[in-house]
Amino acid sequence: MKSFYQVLINTLIANVTTSYLWFALTFWAYLETRSVLATGYIGGSYMLLIALCSIWFGTIVDRHKKRSVMLFASVFTLGAFLLSGLLFALLPEQTLLTLTQPWFWIFSGIILIGAVVENMRNIALSTIVTLLVDKEKRANANGLVGTVQGIGFIITSVFSGLSIGLLGMGWTLVIACVLTTLALVHMLFIQIPEKGIAHDPELENKKVDIKGGFRAIHAVPGLLGLIVFSMFNNFIGGSYMALMDPYGLTLFSVEVWGLIFGFASTGFIVGGILIAKFGLGKNPIKTLLYAAIIMGMLGAFFTIREWGWLYVLGIWIYMSLFPLMEATEQTVIQRVVPYKRQGRVFGFAQALESAAAPVTAFMVAPIAQFFVIPFMKSADGKASFGWLLGDGEVRGIALIFFVSGLIMVAVALLAFGSKTYRQISAFYAKS
Repeated sequence: MKSFYQVLINTLIANVTTSYLWFALTFWAYLETRSVLATGYIGGSYMLLIALCSIWFGTIVDRHKKRSVMLFASVFTLGAFLLSGLLFALLPEQTLLTLTQPWFWIFSGIILIGAVVENMRNIALSTIVTLLVDKEKRANANGLVGTVQGIGFIITSVFSGLSIGLLGMGWTLVIACVLTTLALVHMLFIQIPEKGIAHDPELENKKVDIKGGFRAIHAVPGLLGLIVFSMFNNFIGGSYMALMDPYGLTLFSVEVWGLIFGFASTGFIVGGILIAKFGLGKNPIKTLLYAAIIMGMLGAFFTIREWGWLYVLGIWIYMSLFPLMEATEQTVIQRVVPYKRQGRVFGFAQALESAAAPVTAFMVAPIAQFFVIPFMKSADGKASFGWLLGDGEVRGIALIFFVSGLIMVAVALLAFGSKTYRQISAFYAKS
């Protein structure tokens, strides 16, 4: 457990740094260009690359010691952030912000690639929970992981807004490079008690084992359905990913929005602590579906009026439920899938789930920018939906959130009556 806590702290430093720079890039891009399209494509590209790389990352995790994987991720991310800082120093800021030129997309892409590779650490961390934590306490350990993620959200959202508002993008890049170096140095002094690699004959001479991951999932009745349900939730989540920051930055200044989002992110810590204390119950899948229904209702109504307090409260409750969604899937996989195959299963699951959000983000961002937002500002739009959504600058975004939330509720209710739900619940109970 001592090693687990040290890895958890190191992951906190690494995740905070990556999220800090990623949040800052999104804030900077929107404030300087006022383009929902740019923020949507940035977020969508990030999730798309995670989807494309996750199975490969999972195979790497299964083929190597977990400490080596984390060290590699830190070195690669540091190199990417240093390269982006060099590009920022060499080019005028106005050149970087011209969306019709390639430099903005190259600059964002370098940061994006560094952030994506850092995500390899999270797959390794999920398998480290299996390695170091007793199976009866894994749900609690996953709750601690959620708490760490919540702390990271608070730090990054607060300091990203303040950093862009007060220091600018240049110093933000310097800080990110320093913190990434700190995480790398700290990792050099951490020892993870791995006697060896849990060899799987299926992995021989395979750099990307897609079939092995699928077979491991298919061997557990209902597990694929659980992953598909999480993937569908991410379809809905893509609309929030693309539009949540533009909505918040319309209501508040970037400094205030960072502070408010940081406060709302305390919900992540509260949710993680509750899971660490009480676990997920005898049937985590049932708990997951109840949480999905509540999250859908929140998504439908937290922008029903353009009130700052309502938006912040909705995000807070939403954040408090998010660790539960993540911990459920991790706890189930850690219990029903053999350790030697967990990296590929986590990678496969992450690939499917991550692929969903960018599809929605890529569709929602241009639809919102060119159709829904202008329509809701028109007389016809106000006449059609004003009774439901009230008045304001971003009623188009509110309409998208409303529809997305109701879809999530409907799917979760249907899942309760499905064969998949009964299968995975029974298999988990027997494992």
